[in-house]
Amino acid sequence: MLEINKNYVMDENQQPIAVQIPIADFEKIEEILENYGLIKLMAESEDDERLSKDEAWQYYQSLKQKNVEG
Repeated sequence: MLEINKNYVMDENQQPIAVQIPIADFEKIEEILENYGLIKLMAESEDDERLSKDEAWQYYQSLKQKNVEG
């Protein structure tokens, strides 16, 4: 299990309102989510044309870029 070092940000009533994590932990979480998305995409397209690993990765990256652009 990924251990995440967290710092809680509290409001004036000492209620937690946010969490800070080290950038390395954030990047690891991001990588895990990207890998999960790629696996899910591959599973959804089992009946479609087969792509090589590199082709699938490029396709996934293009989908990610479309989401960023709007």
